[in-house]
Amino acid sequence: MTVHFIGAGPGAPDLLTLRGRDLIAACPVCLYAGSLVPEAILAHCPEGAEVINTASMALDEIIETIQLAYAADQDIARLHSGDLSIWSAMGEQMRRLRELDIPVTVTPGVPSFSAAAAALGAELTLPGLAQSVVLTRTPGRASSMPEGETLTNFAATGATLAIHLSIQNLATAIADLLPAYGADCPVAVVYRASWPDERIIRGTLKDIATRVDADITRTALILVGPALAGEGFDESCLYAADYDRRYRPQSAESPWANWSHKDD
Repeated sequence: MTVHFIGAGPGAPDLLTLRGRDLIAACPVCLYAGSLVPEAILAHCPEGAEVINTASMALDEIIETIQLAYAADQDIARLHSGDLSIWSAMGEQMRRLRELDIPVTVTPGVPSFSAAAAALGAELTLPGLAQSVVLTRTPGRASSMPEGETLTNFAATGATLAIHLSIQNLATAIADLLPAYGADCPVAVVYRASWPDERIIRGTLKDIATRVDADITRTALILVGPALAGEGFDESCLYAADYDRRYRPQSAESPWANWSHKDD
């Protein structure tokens, strides 16, 4: 028996990985994270599977449910939205399961910031503007922020920021970001990226607060940084005609001149 932690993706059912789909189809028990996992993904569960919404369950209850399945020698698909590597609460579950010697696997999913960038048609790392993406959040009831992990500090880097779980703190976030980025810095708020009711609100730090409707209070990602403008950036050397690389050596003296893919 194994607990398969599976990233269910940002919302669109067809953004589930093939591995995730196949694991769901092979598990007689499925625990899923409430309204964040669409019913179309649950349709991959085998006929007769026990499907349990964990939205109202405490951690102890979730672990007890897994223990019952373990005693019955039943594999479990444990679905979380997005990707499991960030803000999924997988870590606390895995710590308990390891203490109980219950085997686990992890299958990654498409993260929400990737879906949001796709909705915007944006590359978040444009040469000359930004070569880093910071995934962060503001303090909330569920988790505080470690000292030093502040929007002010991250903004000082000039990187593209993907601010999760913070739409309710938009005004505070703007105040923290303005000194480093300036009022004209591009901002995009993507609500429910990849869902049928997806909404995109574009603006700048000086006006984004007036553009976001009051009914957007959760499930929205805030993206900030010069790269969102999609202009004023350099072309990378990767596809430049005179760039010396293994697949396109520029001279007989190139270190790649005699390279073959068989050498790797």
